[in-house]
Amino acid sequence: MTTILVSFFLAAILSNFLTPLAGKFGEKFGALDVPDERKVHSSAIPRTGGGAIFLVFVISVVIMRIVGTDVSARVVVDQSLWFLFAGSVVTFGIGFYDDFRRLGPKVKFLFQIIGASLAFAGGARIGAVFFGFDLLDHIVLSYLMTVFWFLLLINAINLVDGLDGLAGGVVLFASLVMMILAIIKQDYLMGLYFAVIAGSVLGFLRYNFNPASIFLGDGGSYFLGYAMACLSVMGSIKSQTGAAIAIPLLALGVPLFDTMLSPVRRFLRGRKMFHPDNGHVHHRLVNMGLTTRKAVLVIYSITLGLCALALVVTNLRDEQAGLFLVIMGAGAALMIRKLGYFEYLASDKFYGWFKDMTDQAGFRHERRSFLNHQIEISKSPDIDTLWQRILEVAVFLDLDFIELKLCDSQCNQLKQRVPMFEFSNGNTNPALMEWQSAMHIMLPLATKDCEFGSMSISRDVVNNPLTPFTLRRIEQLRRTVLDTLIKLNQ
Repeated sequence: MTTILVSFFLAAILSNFLTPLAGKFGEKFGALDVPDERKVHSSAIPRTGGGAIFLVFVISVVIMRIVGTDVSARVVVDQSLWFLFAGSVVTFGIGFYDDFRRLGPKVKFLFQIIGASLAFAGGARIGAVFFGFDLLDHIVLSYLMTVFWFLLLINAINLVDGLDGLAGGVVLFASLVMMILAIIKQDYLMGLYFAVIAGSVLGFLRYNFNPASIFLGDGGSYFLGYAMACLSVMGSIKSQTGAAIAIPLLALGVPLFDTMLSPVRRFLRGRKMFHPDNGHVHHRLVNMGLTTRKAVLVIYSITLGLCALALVVTNLRDEQAGLFLVIMGAGAALMIRKLGYFEYLASDKFYGWFKDMTDQAGFRHERRSFLNHQIEISKSPDIDTLWQRILEVAVFLDLDFIELKLCDSQCNQLKQRVPMFEFSNGNTNPALMEWQSAMHIMLPLATKDCEFGSMSISRDVVNNPLTPFTLRRIEQLRRTVLDTLIKLNQ
């Protein structure tokens, strides 16, 4: 216990000393976070704080190993440890490089996978029982689950690093609760590692809390995510029970929740799933009127509550833990609703999307009926037949007026004929229809090489509202008529 406390304070002191030096390093070599529409700070701030945290972790573990207490003597420098360390260097290195020279998400994901693979080779393997079998007996499944776990935690810490002190504080609380759980289970080596993580973050937070003078950067967030993922898998905190697996999920609940929801939110809004935006939980809290400091304190409070609940879960039976997780899921749903995320998940939007999908696939009767009209138009042997079949579509679409004008300026086989066809439903003329209530559309019937004329339609959309797919049908009609005119002109 004394060794763990000493390692915690040693890391905190070293971090307090090295963090300002890391900031000066970032300023000198241009690793600065410049304000933009997604940022809440107003001046350029170095984002090299992760360099200090990484160095502090390595130096602290080395010093404690040299001291050689009963706990620190358990740090065995073997092939397994070198693989784990190599994975941390790769993961931290790609993030730290990104702090100086911005990289694309694909490159960063690739190196994150390499780092996770090295950790897997070093023995950090998820072997929990799923569906009645141990994943370690199925090496491919174990590898995939392990890599997913690493990617999840690495990017969770990175995504939550959007406000001063937020990511560091969340990691601090999570590492402290994991340290306590490790001590309870008498896994003192993991307790030492978590203590070093907590101490290095605590010293860094002195300079990172609002108003921050240095940021964690991708190097720092990647390393902390890697360390938390690796230690939670390696330590005795992980066991064969579902409740124990849920402990790091609970302790890091806020960033993990944000990480899993962000790609879904971007997908539903038609944006790139892995590109940054300003829709994260901390952005939502700020948009609700909270100051940066208050938003961070709110998330701190939630994290502390989740950490306390993680301690409770360790003393529950599996059935009780399952009920507890159901309650937690209901709480998460309430949080989603409060933060306004249900605007992306509203039933009317999903229903509209489903109708679009079924219409495109041809499952709806109305779509199949219109397709039949399109087929008949495409079979028209001449202009007169074409017009008669267009009239059938006009009635089908409940149009008030339709007009077809053809010319032969460039389409020689239309000969000298310049016909104009006109149809009015209920003696309605577009010239007499009020613009406030009517929709008037002129559709050109032309290609790059030939101009056939135009088709004009009108409909009273106030007294005769549009159906969800009317405009789509009109465009489909235009394309079908144009294709038919091209065939008739050949």
